[in-house]
Amino acid sequence: MSRNMFSKSLNKYASKWVVFSIDILLVCISFIIAHVIRFDIRFDFNISVILPQLVLVILVAAFSFLLVGSYKGVIRHTGTRDVFNVFVAITILSTLISLVTLGNNLLGVLENFTMPKSIIVIHYLVSVFVLIVSRYIFKAFYEIISTELKTVTNALIYGAGDSGIIAYNALNREREIHYQILGFIDDDKTKVNKKIDGIKIYELSKINKEFVEKHNITEVIISIQRIKPTKLLAITDALIALNLKVKIVPALSKWIEGDLKANQIKEVNIEDLLERSPIIINNPVVKREVNDKVVLVSGAAGSIGSEISRQLTSYSCKMIVLIDQSESPLYDLQQELIQNGVTNFVAIVSDVRDRNKMEVIFKKYKPAKVFHAAAYKHVPLMEQSPHEAIKANVLGTKNLVDVSIENGIERFVMVSTDKAVNPTNVMGASKRIAELYISCASKQQTKTKFTTTRFGNVLGSNGSVIPLFKKQIANGGPLTLTHKNITRYFMTIPEACSLVLEAGTMGKGGEIYIFDMGKSVRIYDIAKKMIYLSGLKYPEDIDIKITGLRPGEKLYEELLADGENTTKTYHEKIMIAKTQELDADLVKAKIETLTTDFNELDGGNLVAFMKNLVPEYVSQNSEFEKLDKVSS
Repeated sequence: MSRNMFSKSLNKYASKWVVFSIDILLVCISFIIAHVIRFDIRFDFNISVILPQLVLVILVAAFSFLLVGSYKGVIRHTGTRDVFNVFVAITILSTLISLVTLGNNLLGVLENFTMPKSIIVIHYLVSVFVLIVSRYIFKAFYEIISTELKTVTNALIYGAGDSGIIAYNALNREREIHYQILGFIDDDKTKVNKKIDGIKIYELSKINKEFVEKHNITEVIISIQRIKPTKLLAITDALIALNLKVKIVPALSKWIEGDLKANQIKEVNIEDLLERSPIIINNPVVKREVNDKVVLVSGAAGSIGSEISRQLTSYSCKMIVLIDQSESPLYDLQQELIQNGVTNFVAIVSDVRDRNKMEVIFKKYKPAKVFHAAAYKHVPLMEQSPHEAIKANVLGTKNLVDVSIENGIERFVMVSTDKAVNPTNVMGASKRIAELYISCASKQQTKTKFTTTRFGNVLGSNGSVIPLFKKQIANGGPLTLTHKNITRYFMTIPEACSLVLEAGTMGKGGEIYIFDMGKSVRIYDIAKKMIYLSGLKYPEDIDIKITGLRPGEKLYEELLADGENTTKTYHEKIMIAKTQELDADLVKAKIETLTTDFNELDGGNLVAFMKNLVPEYVSQNSEFEKLDKVSS
């Protein structure tokens, strides 16, 4: 063995042998204490008799400790199991000494070796007590020393209910970051001024600047299950104004095996502050519709497509076919699913613009359902490249629709966008044309059911404003915003994908489903909240820079086009847009001409063709505004 290996072994095992030696010493001391107690607190007992007995105690104790392994526990983490091991070891020790003493009394092997039963019993009780108490004393001493060496975080817990108490216990178990909980906050007047484990409950109005400074409080942990976003926003605003870092306990469903871990308590995210109730969908019909079936997802590596794929893996699909033209993100998704033990899928690098390849994939895997999420979505880029928008968003959709009909697909679900409503840019118009083609296909045949889902911006998706702001904050700012009054509807990625899966079970075909997404949110307000949530101040630490609207960008998004209204579904948050009647044959013929001849048209003529197909398409802040002036 090399010197380095010997050194590592010594460091690894030294501590347990120290514990072993101390335990032997304490057993010996307990034996002396047992004699003192037995002889009425006198020290005039015969040492020559005790010494041989003490040797026996040492030998038997060593055997017992080695047998049970009671010395192997990490003392600073002493728990019930360690106490039990000490109890077993001492029980074995006392039992063996009793047997040896009894045997010697019967056989008379050793003269003058008599150990009264009372000594054995007292030694047993004292040893158990001393060894257990010594461990807890060492543990407490270690915690005091480590607390002095570590940074202590003085914090309050908002919520004095069951969730708050669980959070308190979880933080008390934390050893890496030491929390000192100095109080609870609760809105329930009947709880105020009472105590939990000796810690006082306050009402929020008592938590002011003087209170925070007096107690040197730096964090508040919100531990309220099913808290409304508006309530969370009000609490967060009040606490951030006191320069406090705000964290939140996750929902019960996200606890690890039903137990809250301290590392699950995270800082409040902007997603938590959406000024609307989260949309929850739990439809058992989805399971029936996808189980034992082959499901194809286009754009599977994107923000929406990848989450659809993840949610599909929770069902028992026969096979999930993942298609994307972006190699690296598709590889990442593939590895993620493999790591999670998913085997019923195949990842294929392919492009929906390649109809021949789509035909090959459909014939090989024979999907029953298609979730179409492949698209170009960035407004400024598509404004500069209308040909690519048509190729990906219209031709790609047309290819999948046509191949689906040819192969008798049961259900085709398309992911659309609110930018397709009264479009002001090329991207939105191309998505609206894709919607129109699906409407035409739905009218002209009945075997394949076509459904469109239309929703607003998705928090955290690739290229969305939230990740951009996070990067800009990390770089020290400023945050860039195109207009101070620009607003958007927002939803989370899981919500969006739940809608898509839900739409795959609803309706007779041809419907456009939209969400009741609450009120739209001002991006300027989101930017300020993100600065505050990062522990910084606006504009002292990080400023917001207004850059001006980008080509084709709207100030306000819409979910319904002019002339559309809605009808209800069985889910209060999901509605069907009543679309205007269209001449399916004429519109389909125009779209087929567009997808055949678009490469022969220059940018202006191509956009003019799109405006003819979508009369409500009026450009804003774009070079194509001149086409609207000509037509008017």
